[in-house]
Amino acid sequence: MNLEEKIFSISNSDEFCSVALEVYRFQKENCQVYGEFIRSMGRPDPITVKDIPFLPISFFKNTDILARDLLPELTFLSSGTTGMERSRHLVAKSSVYIRSFVHTYRKYMGDPENHVILALLPNYTEQGHSSLVYMVEHLIQLSGSPLSRFMLQDLNEVKNSYDKAILTGRKVIVFGVSYALLDLAETGTDLSQAIIIETGGMKGRRRERTKEELHKELIQGLKVPFVSSEYGMTELLSQAYSDKDGLFTCPNWMQILCRDVNDPFHYVAEGKTGGMNLIDLANLYSCSFIATQDLGRIEGSSFRIMGRFDHADLRGCNLMVE
Repeated sequence: MNLEEKIFSISNSDEFCSVALEVYRFQKENCQVYGEFIRSMGRPDPITVKDIPFLPISFFKNTDILARDLLPELTFLSSGTTGMERSRHLVAKSSVYIRSFVHTYRKYMGDPENHVILALLPNYTEQGHSSLVYMVEHLIQLSGSPLSRFMLQDLNEVKNSYDKAILTGRKVIVFGVSYALLDLAETGTDLSQAIIIETGGMKGRRRERTKEELHKELIQGLKVPFVSSEYGMTELLSQAYSDKDGLFTCPNWMQILCRDVNDPFHYVAEGKTGGMNLIDLANLYSCSFIATQDLGRIEGSSFRIMGRFDHADLRGCNLMVE
């Protein structure tokens, strides 16, 4: 079984650890940027995933991180406000990204073939080169519904599309950036039969809110029982989705570790807030071990987003200070 197949065949924690260490060895030898970073750390080879050095996410802003002898099929850029330096993710195989996000969506949301998918993501579509737009566009195609579509900021169009979708008997999924969903909620638009998936990001359009505040406003305004979230970012090829309690769950090839904010090789206990290290084994041909600027807390087999480091740039991947 090749390494790609091993990644998508992981079924338990022991297999995850074994495959993660194999991915580490592959990337150490084949990804120049990550290999040089590892050697600069001067640490012994890892025995467990917690021994692995995690590349600071800021490296994606000024270096191309890609395994040698490969050319990118896709190039994604992070969203951001005017003048902000955007991260750049070179994706060697689009098939790996598609396999990852389709499997995860099916697991947590159901079959897209049974859905009408409405996407209220104006800033992502305007800026271009968005991994989120690529994902949602593919899910829209899989839905096969002529009602599934992207929308900009015509709030009446959202309501009309929703009303038509409900009549089909399909489940209605609404992906929306935070500020656009708030605009919609303030009109009192009733989307009570839809599943709302907020993707974060105020983009300087509104004051930052805690996730609890945001979801409370959306629940009241859109008249839904709860709001889900999608946690993903330009530098990853995998996503986590939250439940009604705000807890995120990862696919089997993705894992979250929470590091001490003052010591990157020390990890905090479950239930304590720390800096989030992400392992995304689907990111095989780039870097699977990324130290983010997000704060999180592990709770059992799930995790909760707590906010961002104070010095971190505001970005569009579901990050609001809590």
